[in-house]
Parts: sequence; C-alpha cells; structure tokens
Amino acid sequence: MTYLALAAFAAIFASLGAALYFMLKGGDKTGTADAQKAGRMAKALAFRIGFSVLLFICILVGWKLGYLHPTGIPVGK
Repeated sequence: MTYLALAAFAAIFASLGAALYFMLKGGDKTGTADAQKAGRMAKALAFRIGFSVLLFICILVGWKLGYLHPTGIPVGK
C-alpha cells in the first residue's frame, strides 16, 4: 500500500510538472499553438485531479481493510 501511495504521489507531481511545462512552453503567435497548449495543460491537470482522487480512494480502502492505521492525537484528550 505504501508503494501504491508513493506511485500516486509521483504521478501527481509528474502531471503537475507536465502542466507547468505546457503552460510555459512558447509557441508561435498564430493562436493555434495557444489553443493546443491550453488543451494539453488542461489534460495534464485533469490527470492530476484523477490521480489525486485515486490516491484518496486508495487511502480510504487501505484504512478500511486495515493496511493503514491512523496515528497522531488520541481521541478524547
């Protein structure tokens, strides 16, 4: 479960980096490159959201199945 969470974090950061790259990548001034760049950036950000939701679901499932245990402040103190 730890490796799955680390892989999901890596995918989230990779898609965020890809979105940054597509946002900063220069194109020609015709306007078609800007629309294509915006589409690629939106797709990368959509993948990031999907990976984040997948990570959240994996954490919930891991907690429910007993693979992950909450730590921190004890309840009632």
